[in-house]
Amino acid sequence: MTATARPVAILFADVSGSTTLYERLGDRQALKAVEQVIDLLRRAVATYHGRVVKTIGDEVMAVFRDADTALQAASDMQTRVAALPTFADARLAIRVGFHYGATLEENGDYFGDAVNTAARMAGLAKGGQIITTAATVAALSPLLRESTRAVAALSVKGKQAEVQVCEVLWQTGEDLTMLAANLAQASTEAVLRLACGARTVVMDGDLATVQIGRDMLHQIPITDKMASRLHGRIERRGDKFYYVDLSTNGTYLTIEGDVETVLRRDQAMLRGRGTLSFGHSATDPGAELVTFVCEYRPKSG
Repeated sequence: MTATARPVAILFADVSGSTTLYERLGDRQALKAVEQVIDLLRRAVATYHGRVVKTIGDEVMAVFRDADTALQAASDMQTRVAALPTFADARLAIRVGFHYGATLEENGDYFGDAVNTAARMAGLAKGGQIITTAATVAALSPLLRESTRAVAALSVKGKQAEVQVCEVLWQTGEDLTMLAANLAQASTEAVLRLACGARTVVMDGDLATVQIGRDMLHQIPITDKMASRLHGRIERRGDKFYYVDLSTNGTYLTIEGDVETVLRRDQAMLRGRGTLSFGHSATDPGAELVTFVCEYRPKSG
């Protein structure tokens, strides 16, 4: 059968840190956890009328008729996985990347530059992130386009020119999932508790931003010489908390159950509990750590 080219959205999603998961849980438990995630991804694909092309280990490749349904499915995937309970104290997360463009279809499989680009976007994503291209964002409806942000123009393997990379802010898109609406109706409020040495800061409804760095006037001052004067800040956005790196040497983020990741002029949502280290790994001797715990408490009044 001759391959035919047509524009579609190709999406890749895989379990973040699955190798560590197998080491931590053992083959049987880890496989059970991964299979549960794969099942949730399949359901999200079906909900938005996509088709799973194939699964390879802990990765799913799916196709959608347009960029909108791919973005909605990607957001639904993240929401479903974020709601999963921990497995032996290990928090599961997925990385998602997608791209809309002309693709060759042959015998139910897809080939070509659009497929390669989508795979590269998934490779750039961190756990809990959705990454796409500016070309895909341009193909979105205006409402969904507002739920994306440009990240950077990056060199992507196999591409001569740099690719403008964008992130889907799925946690704040009330039109993408029901999660935000459900939380808004709940009688609880999100609170982030931060601790560094003897200093404790609580981010509740009265504190929207916390600055961290070597300036002693910040809410959380850091003495580590690897830290920048304004190393980063934590922002409250609705019921979510985001760490934004503003530093020279980067911020090392560890969320309980995940491997340590490095943020350089980037941002990530803080969930559960974990640590932030400034300019070098939290495992380095003498590293100055900020620990965080995200929790919910009854609303006052």
